[in-house]
Amino acid sequence: MSLFITEYDLTTLKDSLLFCNMQELREISTSLGLNAKLTKLKLITTIVHFAATGEKLTEPKIPAISCTQRGKAHILAPESLMLKGAYKNDLATRLFFKKLIGEYFHFTAFGIDWLNERWLVGKPPSYQEFADFWAAEYQARKSFGSTPKEEWAYINFVQAFIQANPSAEKNEILSAWIHERLRNVKIARDILSKSTKQCFLEHF
Repeated sequence: MSLFITEYDLTTLKDSLLFCNMQELREISTSLGLNAKLTKLKLITTIVHFAATGEKLTEPKIPAISCTQRGKAHILAPESLMLKGAYKNDLATRLFFKKLIGEYFHFTAFGIDWLNERWLVGKPPSYQEFADFWAAEYQARKSFGSTPKEEWAYINFVQAFIQANPSAEKNEILSAWIHERLRNVKIARDILSKSTKQCFLEHF
């Protein structure tokens, strides 16, 4: 089934989906017959792609070279490769990185994103490579700041709202967020509903 959607509605749809929570995105994905077991940004990407093309987006496959082999021992050591299926965000790994990097280490979104990028291109890093990247990136972000991810709708909204309303109190900010979030959820659902109805009428 191909949806009928304008470029304007497509852009509006993507922007509005950012305000949806995971349960809402999974419900929308399921209703469209899409994979609902994805991260927030991937859910949004697959929904928007389907709305634009009527096709289900194929999830890129991590090559075997980036994945652990069944039955093979995995040792936490600087020279060991961080392989999909073996690497874990657990206490042992956190304590290991604290030894490599320092007590200020903590698991971060930018670290996981970088690791996934390396896995996808078939170049799994060693723990030492990851530690070097993480330390350099952390210091850069500490010195120059960082831009929140687009899927972090709450943080982006609050920052923009406070900038526009510097004297706003917490209850005002929360109330404005709830109103804006619900407004955008309705916009996203309305666009998808309109598009699927148009598609149905076109074919019948």
